[in-house]
Amino acid sequence: MINSMPSLDLHGEYKESALILTREFINDNILLKNEMVCIVHGIGKDILRKAVHEYLKHEKKVVSFKRDFFNPGCTIVKLKIGD
Repeated sequence: MINSMPSLDLHGEYKESALILTREFINDNILLKNEMVCIVHGIGKDILRKAVHEYLKHEKKVVSFKRDFFNPGCTIVKLKIGD
């Protein structure tokens, strides 16, 4: 499923740069009218996942998000497209 949707790989990023990249990625995909995207944060110490999920929780352009059942190192995001 991941291969069929746009994805952002945050491996090796610091928390601050990961949040900037996430915001830009969401904005770009809304302009492209991509309703579903994947953010790859990895597992590691869970720092990036926690930061990304906290950001997504408060982002008005995000309808919902959840960790991929088959790959807990990535999060599937549904974006608000249109109005």
